Amino acid sequence: MAAGTELCITVNGTDVWLQGQGDEVILMLHGWPDTRALWDGTVAALQDRATCARLTLPGFESGPSATSLHDMCQLLLQIVDRISPDKPVTLMLHDWGCIFGYQFAMRHAERVARVVAVDVGDHNSGTLLRSWGVKEKLSVMGYQVWLALAWKIGGSLGTRMTRAMARWLRCPTDPATITYKMNYPYAMQWFGSAGGFQSAAQIQLPMPLLFVYGERKPFMFHSAKWLEKVATTPGSAVKGLPCGHWVMISRPEALHARVREWLWGGV
Repeated sequence: MAAGTELCITVNGTDVWLQGQGDEVILMLHGWPDTRALWDGTVAALQDRATCARLTLPGFESGPSATSLHDMCQLLLQIVDRISPDKPVTLMLHDWGCIFGYQFAMRHAERVARVVAVDVGDHNSGTLLRSWGVKEKLSVMGYQVWLALAWKIGGSLGTRMTRAMARWLRCPTDPATITYKMNYPYAMQWFGSAGGFQSAAQIQLPMPLLFVYGERKPFMFHSAKWLEKVATTPGSAVKGLPCGHWVMISRPEALHARVREWLWGGV
């Protein structure tokens, strides 16, 4: 497939967009409140060396109102088997894409060669929770429960609540694309919707990991112990950049240069 051209396939009702050339397949998963468009610049930066695959998470624009962790992992397995049947893929993850992607990588390690994760690390560890003070805990609970409630409320009010929170969090996503539908992972987290995350394992990836994070945030979604563990694991690496949560928007050149260096030695 020539660079610049994009092919759309449908896997179990989910559109998957493929762009680029190269034997390596990179599957990109976004988080809240984004769509596959989050990765536009990243695809442009990597498509000369890899086939970049991306999707909008089910339910964020269309599809079921919420997708369970099990069903999400099954969908990702179906997608990987379709786009790269003969060898494992590289995952590139951000925000909720990290949370779903980590679980997929641990459950189906034979289908994932390596992982590039942006800004969310050991999100469900006791170490991270203990590292947050009262202010951080209240801040996290405040915005997440608000978004979970917005999903429960739904409709135009739920969407107005969601867009208001996106503004407060200085989210760079176009507000016109943001709706309450994108909040269901928060309802899973706080209300146990769609089975919640009770079955989610602690993050122990068996494959190499590049972890890139924004250094300028009110609180981190990883612990210092996580950084140390990744940095000292052979084949893995850590990179902090002077920006907030949406690293690929704030520091695209630095992110993409580090990713290329880690994946292909900077070529």
